[in-house]
This record gives sequence, C-alpha cells and structure tokens, in this order.
Amino acid sequence: MRLSLLQLNPTVGDLKGNADLIARSVRQADADLVITSELSLLGYPPRDLLLHEDFISESWDVARSLALNLADAPPVLVGLAEPNPGEVGRPLFNSAALLCDGRVERTFHKTLLPTYDVFDEDRYFEPASEPQILDLGTARLGLSICEDIWNDRDLWERRRYHTDPIEELVKAGAQGVINLSASPFTVGKQLHREAMLGSMARKYRIPFIYVNQVGGNDDLVFDGRSCAFDSDGRLIARGKAFQEDLITVDMDTMSGSIEKDDFTHESEIWRALVLGTRDYVHKCGFRDVLIGLSGGVDSALTAAIASEALGPENVLGVLMPSPYSSKGSIEDAEHLARNLGIRTLRIPITDIMESIDRQLRLAFEGRPHDVTEENIQARIRGNLLMALSNKYGSILLTTGNKSELAVGYCTIYGDMSGGLAVISDVPKIMVYRIARWLNSTRSREIIPEAILTKAPSAELRSNQTDRDSLPPYEVLDEILHRYIEQHQSAEEITDAGFDASIVRQILRLVKAAEFKRKQAAPGIKVTDRAFGSGWRMPVASKTC
Repeated sequence: MRLSLLQLNPTVGDLKGNADLIARSVRQADADLVITSELSLLGYPPRDLLLHEDFISESWDVARSLALNLADAPPVLVGLAEPNPGEVGRPLFNSAALLCDGRVERTFHKTLLPTYDVFDEDRYFEPASEPQILDLGTARLGLSICEDIWNDRDLWERRRYHTDPIEELVKAGAQGVINLSASPFTVGKQLHREAMLGSMARKYRIPFIYVNQVGGNDDLVFDGRSCAFDSDGRLIARGKAFQEDLITVDMDTMSGSIEKDDFTHESEIWRALVLGTRDYVHKCGFRDVLIGLSGGVDSALTAAIASEALGPENVLGVLMPSPYSSKGSIEDAEHLARNLGIRTLRIPITDIMESIDRQLRLAFEGRPHDVTEENIQARIRGNLLMALSNKYGSILLTTGNKSELAVGYCTIYGDMSGGLAVISDVPKIMVYRIARWLNSTRSREIIPEAILTKAPSAELRSNQTDRDSLPPYEVLDEILHRYIEQHQSAEEITDAGFDASIVRQILRLVKAAEFKRKQAAPGIKVTDRAFGSGWRMPVASKTC
C-alpha cells in the first residue's frame, strides 16, 4: 500500500479554493490512499464560522462536489465538520470524510477535544464514542485526528484526558495509525512530535502516519513537517518545513523521503515569522506593507522579515525623526533600507510636536514633563503611519517585541498601532539572536552591525536608554519566561536567584499592561505561550 500525505496551506473559510487545492494535489498523487490534514476543507482554525449552519451546509455541498470530481482518483481522507444528528451534545463532529468512487463513503470522528492554550474545540464539537477504524483492502487502519495522539500514558507525567484513543485503536486491531493534524508551530515542537510518534510506534509495534497543515492563519503558523514512522519507531519520511509538500510513503517497504531541516531556534522562528507574515498579509487581501523605521533592532528585524516574505518592492520604511532622534539612528535606518532594497519615506515630526505642545501648554501648566510628552511623540508617529496605511492601501506592521509588550514598554495608539505585530512573541534577546543568525547565514550583511551593538533606546527624550526603565534584557526575559510560559510564582522566580524587588516590579508591570495587550494588533505565535488567542487574563482584577 502506498500513502500520499497532502501537506497543504488552506485559507480559513475558502471552501471552493481549498477544494480546488485538494483536487489539484490529489491528481499529482500516486497512491492507494491520499490523506489531508485536520479540517482541511474548512481551513484550521475556523473558530466561530462553525456556528453558522449555512457555512457547514455549504461545506458539505463542496465536499460532495469534490468527491464527484475525484471519482476516478484514489480514496481521499478530507477533514471537515460534520453535523451531529443526536439530540444531546455539541452540534458538530470534527471529522475526516473518506471520498471514494464519487461519493462521501463514510466519516471518522475526533475523540479528544482540546480547550487549552489557543484551542477551544469543546465549544463546537462532540467527541467520538468508539475507535475509528478504516478497513481498506487487507489493511486495518486506525484513524485519529490531531489531539488524539497527545495522551499516551508513558509520555506524560499528568495526562489531560481519561481516554487514550490510540490505545483503543490498537485494541480494536489497528495495523497502523493515521493522524490528520493541524498542529500549530512553536519553537522546538517538531523534535518533540517526532520523539512522541516514534515512541508510540515502537510501543505498539505498528507504523504511524502524521499529516500536518502548513501555513499561517491569523496568529497561528503551521509548520507542516508531515512524517511517518515504521513499527520500530524509525523515521521513514518527513515533509518540508513551512512549505506545501506531497509526501509518499510505501507501507510495504516502509520507505519514503526525509527532508533535511534546521531545528535551531533562530532558523525555526525566522521561517515561521516569514510564513506567518506572508500569509496574514495576502489572506487579508493586502499586497504592500509599511513599517516605521527607528534605526533600532526591532524595526530592523521586522523589515527584514517583511522583505523576505513579500519582496522588498512591497515594503515601505518610514523614518520619522524627532529632536531626540540621534544622527546615528537615522543613518542606521537608511543603511538597513539600502541593505534590504526597500523604499523609504522621511517625515520629520518636530513641527508637529511643537504644535501640540503649544495647544496643550495651558492645559498642562504647572505640571512637569513626563511620559505624557514621550507618548505624544509615539502617537504622532502612529497617526502618520496609519494615514499612510489608509492612503496607500498598505497594512502597517508594528515592531514591538514580546519583552516590551509584556511589561507595557510601548504606547497604545502609538507604536502599537497597526494590523500585524510581527515579532510580538519574540523576546528581546531572541530578536538579537535572530538578527545575528540572519547576518551569518547570508552572503552579505543584512542588519547593520551598528544596530546590533548600540544600547537599545526608544529615543523619546535626551540620552534615553531602555535600561532607564527596565532591568537588563537578559534578566527581564528570563523572569518573563518563567512567569508567562512556565507559570512560576514570584516566590519561585526569586528562589531561582532573581532579586525579589525586581521580580515584583516586573510582575506588577505585566499585570498593569493587560489593558494594552487587549487592544494590540494580532501577533504571530512562536513560543509555548503568546499574548494572543491563548492568553486569557482578565483586565479588571486584583492579584498580588
């Protein structure tokens, strides 16, 4: 038996486009069974589109048309949402439909429905009540969907679910397990996936086939890397990373091709951000982007990502110097633009600042200059950038990193203005690491060395540096990682060797900035926990 794994990049809600994509790919396959990813016809995650009955009804019309279109093709497993005919329970099943001989022959349902992090599937779906088995020729295959493989008792210290669908499939006589996935990327996750799948294959002495979606949809990126393991737990096939692919696995000889990959964090995050930016911009109907270039590392990396994702001809860098902008920062921004080959526009803001100062002089009389005036500068720039975005029909990319967003070191309606926060899940130290990695992997310098070596500064007042307001980023990022991703308390972080007063300060800042994050542009998730759909903190609350 030969299996073809379709690693595709669907667009959420584009039923006809996704069906055409599946059909074209099936026509290229040479296999006895073709497998797509989870909810491939709808695109993942469809979220509250699933609440619209007309959308579900249309998806089934499209599925039946697709089956007719592929009547002369091998059987195909296609992911879609199936109405639940029962009188009790959620209205849908997360299903895989077998398209065969011009019709939807049967369906298979997902058992485990995640509700953690970015997932909320129990909101829509009813779980399967029995093992999902496909008998195809002489092969007896166990069908599973994404989360179903993530509950092995030998791999988790504390399991999230009482049921293990894979164990039940094996008990039902499955000679191999197929998994249709839409598993979002986080840095380092693929090596964990492969270790897990290989371990289960060895444990049950049967092959495992894993098909993953690829592409960016809103805040999530899917890295593909579909793979297969033989009954010894040996990797026999792996698809491309962050690209569409068609992977063929020969189940008789247990053979396939293994794409080479780079699992360094810098490479993974770079490719995820490039793909996520490209798909977000294009799937939202835009072609061009613009970025405020400050001469700092954050805007430099954002511009480099945008240039790679969309082509330098589709990126505009806007310089908006103030009286506090150093000559070096302006020169660094221009140097970066030349290196990238992007267009630039310069709009000085000194006159606008002075005009606003005059208008507010009476209202502010008797009050000292403080962060208010600094924020006005940022909001002037935000206004100018949004005006250009409106006039040019370009989407504005914001340039703030995760460290800043975590502690509120950013201005709402100022530098937070925009349609996509490209590096908002990248800590400051990782921003530098990726920038240096980028320079080291290209034949020429991309991000000027001067940007990488000068002290980071918002340049909103004379001689300002980030160290005036924040601890060193090496310290800040580690505290934030422990608090945000590892859920450690202030006491646990302090016990790890960090100054108690600094820890308390940082955690207070994280709490105080919640209202800003609720109004921030969507960002691209690359870490285990991002400030996006998986972050569900209250704004109005009282905590220590």
